[in-house]
Amino acid sequence: MRLKITGRFVSAVATAAVAPLLVFGIVSIYSLRTANETSVAEGNLNVARQVAQQVAQYMSANVKILRAVAAELRSTDLRQWQQDRILKDYVLDFPEFRELTLLAVDGTTIATSRIGEATLGVPSIDEGDAPTIAPITIDDDLLPTTTVTVPLTRLGRREGWLIGEVSLEELWRTVDAIRVGTQGFALLVAKDGRLIAHGNPNDKPRVAAGENLREHPIVAAMSGRTATQPIAYSAETGAQPSHREYSTADGRTLLGVAAPVAALGWTVIVEQPTSEAFALAAQLQLELVVIITLALIATVTLGYYWGQSFIRPIFALIKGTQSIAQGQLDDRVTIGGHDEFHQLGEAFNGMADKLGQLKEDVRKQERQAMFGRIAAGLVHDISHPIQNIANSCKLILKLRDDEEYRDTFQRTVDREFSSIKRVLEDLRNLARPMPLERFPIDINRAIQETVDSMDGLATTAGLTLNSRLSQQPLYIEGDLFALGRVYRNLIVNAIEATSPGGSITVTTEDQGDRARITIADTGTGIPPERLDAIFEDFKTTKRRGLGLGLAISRKIVEQLGGSISVTSQVGKGTTFTIDLERTKRRPFPTELAAS
Repeated sequence: MRLKITGRFVSAVATAAVAPLLVFGIVSIYSLRTANETSVAEGNLNVARQVAQQVAQYMSANVKILRAVAAELRSTDLRQWQQDRILKDYVLDFPEFRELTLLAVDGTTIATSRIGEATLGVPSIDEGDAPTIAPITIDDDLLPTTTVTVPLTRLGRREGWLIGEVSLEELWRTVDAIRVGTQGFALLVAKDGRLIAHGNPNDKPRVAAGENLREHPIVAAMSGRTATQPIAYSAETGAQPSHREYSTADGRTLLGVAAPVAALGWTVIVEQPTSEAFALAAQLQLELVVIITLALIATVTLGYYWGQSFIRPIFALIKGTQSIAQGQLDDRVTIGGHDEFHQLGEAFNGMADKLGQLKEDVRKQERQAMFGRIAAGLVHDISHPIQNIANSCKLILKLRDDEEYRDTFQRTVDREFSSIKRVLEDLRNLARPMPLERFPIDINRAIQETVDSMDGLATTAGLTLNSRLSQQPLYIEGDLFALGRVYRNLIVNAIEATSPGGSITVTTEDQGDRARITIADTGTGIPPERLDAIFEDFKTTKRRGLGLGLAISRKIVEQLGGSISVTSQVGKGTTFTIDLERTKRRPFPTELAAS
């Protein structure tokens, strides 16, 4: 009971206080994690955009240099050696250019910065007047290079091309300089997916190997394709992913963001392990979880102990109620304070005081009623014998010389004193167990003798007394005189409860290891509400008398290890049933001979 009430109270506290706190904690943790992811991704994306801008500016500067060279070469009529000198000077001034070559429309070399023959030829792709950048290649020094072609036109006519071989080593340095945290690096991917530069020193061999990253989740999303790993990208709207988490072959989980180099079709990717990127969020999340957990524990603990102080008076009242129910009317409850529980405790103690007084009053009334019943019963049971003795004494004074009356007087006095003695014996037997002797008894024989002895009383009352005995001998161990008293008492009760013309039947039955005796009458019956108390002391259905017959009968039967019960229907009759254990022993030969 204690656990149930306490558990329900703690559940109520949890529902009222802990549940909102728990929901707040979950929402806070989720919001913190989401906000941190967005913030970290946005920061990394800004880095990628800056790198993309630097790359675009770097390549744009090279294109502008070529445009300036082209303009200088076309501004005046220069000789070849002068054009060669201009190209060589630019190569010396701008070390990122390894070679500058001026080609005619037919593809012949007009001028070159090389000392020997030119290595650059007519571009395979002609995009009109716009400069073109060739795909990235790796030179003999394992450095990325590309060629930039600036078309030369005059009055709408193509006059040739100025082609420059550009070393992207400076681009490498730009990418290498990017660090995000301690483990985050940037990488540059060409339009065709080829890896151009990688900020992680351990991954630079991948650049030399010409690794293609077309299936990289970010690259695939930037190009509008479906990557091997799903990514949040919409090809219809052209929306680019703000950030993405994906796993690498070595089992690491990375946070990747990308920014396009729009003019070149390249992509700048910044990758950082999520363990580092979200380290602060994870720490804050852990601290928040610990704080919320401690708050929950504190709330539940305080709720439990506060609930104990709240529920303790209820337990005290329950204990007091149980004591009252067990008859311990002297127990009282002590509830301190000045609240409603204290008032309830005082009311409970007042009720207990009233119950004690009522119990004492009832006990006095029951004692008085019992004494009244005993007195009335004694008057009823003894007054008649005493009156007969008194009348006989008066007559004996007149007829003392009559020898025949003296004999009658003697018999009358002996009979009446025997009745008085029997009443007193009944009272004494209620206070202590009756001494019984156990001998083998033939039930059929004992019942038949009792029926024969009481047949005259039944005939005088206008009744028929019958016996139906078992065909099998029934033997029990018991007191012949005490059991005979039980039989006679039950038969007398049946005679007194049955109207003239009725019948009484005494039956014995074989019930295996038990012997059953029933005494049934066709009398008035006993109301159901009085059946439960019929075997109690001083309880009787008669108008007068002590009502000890059935109580003594039950005590005798139970002392012999048996049981007695009653069934009755008002207006149809009553049946008493005695159940006794059988024995294999037989009555003594003297008893059999006497029968």
